[in-house]
Amino acid sequence: CAAGLALSVLVVLLLSVLYEAVKMGKAVLLRRALLAVPRSLSQESLAEPEEGGTSPTQGRWFWYHVGQTLFHVVQVVLGYMVMLAVMSYNAWIFLGAIVGSTLGYFV
Repeated sequence: CAAGLALSVLVVLLLSVLYEAVKMGKAVLLRRALLAVPRSLSQESLAEPEEGGTSPTQGRWFWYHVGQTLFHVVQVVLGYMVMLAVMSYNAWIFLGAIVGSTLGYFV
């Protein structure tokens, strides 16, 4: 069934594009997390909050780290889904993954 194969290739292509988008989103979030940490703080002051609770900088850094963790989980799941599709040993699905990855990186 040609329609089923075309739909499968399209889905794998879109999964590959989404994988690249998540990878880029994770990098952007990492840059924001690094900018949220002031250069004057040491590792000890980040690890041990002061008596008054956590500072806004520490809270922001924590939420950026949570976001990075979620992006990482989504990236791993998408990567395994694309890998499993490619492991079907179908040349069209393989080409869909390659084109999707290329298109996602380009965008």
